[in-house]
Amino acid sequence: MASIKVTIHTKNSSRLDSQTVVLKEALVKKLNIPTQHSVTLQFGSMKQEVRVVPAARPTSLRMSESLAGTFSLTHGDTLSLSYRPDTQTIRIGPLIGVMISRVTSQTPDRPFGSNTAFCRELSLACAKLGGMVYFFTPEDLPIQGDRLNGWVYRSQWSKASFPVPDCVYNRLTTRKLENSAKVQQMIREIKTRYHSSIFNEKYLNKTEVFHALKQVPAMRVYLPESYSFSGFDMLKSMCNKHSIVFLKPVTGSLGKGIIRISRSANGYHCHFNQSVGMRKLSFPTLKKLYSAISGRLRKSKYQIQQGLRLIDCAGRPIDFRALVQKNKKGSWSVTSIVGRIAGSNNFVSNLARGGSLTSVGNAIARSNLASQGRASAHLKLRKAALAIAVGLDDKIPEHFGELGVDLALDIQGRVWLLEVNSKPSKEDNSALVQTKIRPSVKRIVEYAQHLAKT
Repeated sequence: MASIKVTIHTKNSSRLDSQTVVLKEALVKKLNIPTQHSVTLQFGSMKQEVRVVPAARPTSLRMSESLAGTFSLTHGDTLSLSYRPDTQTIRIGPLIGVMISRVTSQTPDRPFGSNTAFCRELSLACAKLGGMVYFFTPEDLPIQGDRLNGWVYRSQWSKASFPVPDCVYNRLTTRKLENSAKVQQMIREIKTRYHSSIFNEKYLNKTEVFHALKQVPAMRVYLPESYSFSGFDMLKSMCNKHSIVFLKPVTGSLGKGIIRISRSANGYHCHFNQSVGMRKLSFPTLKKLYSAISGRLRKSKYQIQQGLRLIDCAGRPIDFRALVQKNKKGSWSVTSIVGRIAGSNNFVSNLARGGSLTSVGNAIARSNLASQGRASAHLKLRKAALAIAVGLDDKIPEHFGELGVDLALDIQGRVWLLEVNSKPSKEDNSALVQTKIRPSVKRIVEYAQHLAKT
């Protein structure tokens, strides 16, 4: 279905009535839009019967100020336009709703605190590619009268009422908010009542990810031995097989709560992060170690995982974050991969824990990766990231449009999966990208265009 970028031009309602739109004559002919009778104009959930008048003048899509106001459009908005002859509907959009956790600041130019830059960048990407995005919080729910209140960026931030969007991009940052009654009701309505899409609709947890991928034979090569932790007997079994094991909170993020257990000739050593840095404890027996950490383990569910001898840079472990996104055809593709080097005296590479970003090439060049594995490392990382995203999409029923896939290489060049994040940070590669609008942000708009069929 052909899609064309158009610019909205508004006219005084005394010069153009609210049941008429004027479209560039060449576009009317190209899309074969009928002019002898009314068609439906749709923007998000909003529909209006209109008559299309072709015009030779180069302006794209003219409508009255009254009709534009009904659709929450203003002069100069740039959208994609397509025509569906089967339903005789002109679709303009896509209209994207981004669900964020909260408005964190009353400062007019930073309504979303540190997330404001990404929100503005997404707004600019819509203007460039054709689309509109608004941002709303759980406090703006429920949907009322087929409309939602949200924030929009048009040279500055303002709040207004909008039609229910063609698709919702879930950027909530806490499971508590995501599982709230308001949000779950909205998700049901979006999918069943409005037949809109919601992507990245839920958090993934580590147990769920590994269980799903174990069902795909081709994925098992990337999976370290991993189980839902059940107690001391399992810890003992894993420590007998592996000199290093990790205990990871099933719902954890940013490296919080991870416990590293290693075996040596002198006993067992336990490393874990604290707010002031890394703490190390040593014990003569595994039983004594378990007694010391069992209180921590009772506070949440843990995943126990085989420890890996990863490549490192001067003793600092290296891993890789691949951002895998669906593109304008609805297919998975790798948008970017960055290297992450752990901070001094740390075993996790998260930036919040003192890690640093670098390119894949630089990370490999500085590492102790065996020479025979260096040339193919980047390609193997891309292949693994893409395969893992496709495998998860096949096995997990919820809808995802992007995934952060954390990978590692051992010194022989074998790729391993560390974890998958369904709410990947938009800041992970910002230091490595100089363009005004990042490819990762453009891809969100392109995928929304695919979902909305605009």
